[in-house]
Amino acid sequence: MNDHVAVDSADGVMRIRFDRPEKNNALTSDMYELAADAISNGERDSRVRVVLLTGMPGVFTAGHDIGELSTYANEGNFGKAPIRFLKTLATVDKPVIAAVDGLAVGIGTTLLLHCDYVVASEWSVFSAPFVDLGLSPEAGSSLLAPRMLGYHRAFELLVMGETFDAARAYQAGIVNRVVPAGEVESEGMAAARALSAKPPEAVRMARRLLRGDSRPLLQRIDQEAAGFTELLRSPAARDALQAFLDR
Repeated sequence: MNDHVAVDSADGVMRIRFDRPEKNNALTSDMYELAADAISNGERDSRVRVVLLTGMPGVFTAGHDIGELSTYANEGNFGKAPIRFLKTLATVDKPVIAAVDGLAVGIGTTLLLHCDYVVASEWSVFSAPFVDLGLSPEAGSSLLAPRMLGYHRAFELLVMGETFDAARAYQAGIVNRVVPAGEVESEGMAAARALSAKPPEAVRMARRLLRGDSRPLLQRIDQEAAGFTELLRSPAARDALQAFLDR
């Protein structure tokens, strides 16, 4: 694919790569749509058993494109493409693995809460500075993070906006394995191939049981989007976004 999302498939693994290095892989509406399309196509393709999300060396994704967020703020409405991507990720029936090297900011961190297995480089950094931008958490993170990290660490990440290094992310349960930077993609692919070699129906059944009913998560994504939209209209968010753009 073009438009900064590359997709390839081999050995039962569909790899979706964020490929916009000139903007630190900041995600645009087009990128969200392309990634959602790829996941949906992989869900329907019997040859695909595992989805692998990755970025570029040094950057997974810097989160939402700030220019687009400013446009959303001026329009007073959060875009549909991010919500579609998040709901697709939340409801896919095949396992999702992420290989993270470097920056994972905003949705770059919160989307990992939807993944089943995460490999990260030893110098990766994870942050969700929504409140600092006058905004609120998204991606269902207000539901998933307390479950996975515990309330206090979730508050530290999502409200205080603290940055977690790879060791802290591993300790908190965001990351399964920390490896040298040069091994991130190969380790992520090895994990994906090992998973794709297992009986697919058994994998999906076990995954469904572990993850439980997705309806509360989808409801929380909608609730968060409503709150995010409300805050986007506020002067505080507009000022914070403009200040970020002016840096």
